[in-house]
Amino acid sequence: MISDEPRINDEIRVSQVRLIGPNGEQVGIIATSVALNLAKEANLDLVEVAPKAKPPVAKLIDYGKFKYNEKIKAREARRNQSTSEIKEIRFRLKIDDHDFEVKKGHVQRFLSAGDKVKVTIMLRGREQSRPIGGVELLRQLAEDVSDLGTVEFAPKQEGRNIIMTLAPKGKKVHTQSEQRRRGEQSRAERQARQAARLAAKGGEKEARQEAESSAEETVAKIDATKAPGQSAGGRANTSPKKTKSKEGSNAEDEK
Repeated sequence: MISDEPRINDEIRVSQVRLIGPNGEQVGIIATSVALNLAKEANLDLVEVAPKAKPPVAKLIDYGKFKYNEKIKAREARRNQSTSEIKEIRFRLKIDDHDFEVKKGHVQRFLSAGDKVKVTIMLRGREQSRPIGGVELLRQLAEDVSDLGTVEFAPKQEGRNIIMTLAPKGKKVHTQSEQRRRGEQSRAERQARQAARLAAKGGEKEARQEAESSAEETVAKIDATKAPGQSAGGRANTSPKKTKSKEGSNAEDEK
């Protein structure tokens, strides 16, 4: 299996190489063993960058850092590349105004995202012998969205259909950053709502504690102002038992 990785250090089997220094300076043609010693002294790697040259071209670089930078560049290239898609919109020739506006909104959304749009009008029966109405309808649509796209292929009848292709004026819009921003925004909103609920619960707990403490203070004040003859339940003993002494009973007997 042939590897796409360049040969480095002891993998370089040729006797001589054209050496390039770590800062891009031209060292010249030297023996491979000498180049390897220079790489070890500089704590770098000897990387073969042009194996088909005579002699092969090698460079002194930090291969691990070089691989990392190449990976970052490839990731950025994939992120910035434009992958345009062709969306398709279909409708009948006899379409009412509301449905036409809805279809036009879809076309505008696709063009705004940087995608091409293939618009197809489907003809039925005698409509195939009079395609001019469909052509005019497509031209009207192209004029309505002219600020977002241009006509790439003019309206043309193909069998029972009339087809027109619109191309966006701008490049493909990358929605990844926008989706990330929306996700962060919704996450922040959820955290704010959760913090508000926790604060509300904390306020209710504090209010309940204040009410309980106030009630305890009120009860304490009432207990402090009670009469000595009152019972613990707050009611005084208003009907004491009547007792007759012996002297009282004897006096009554004498009378």
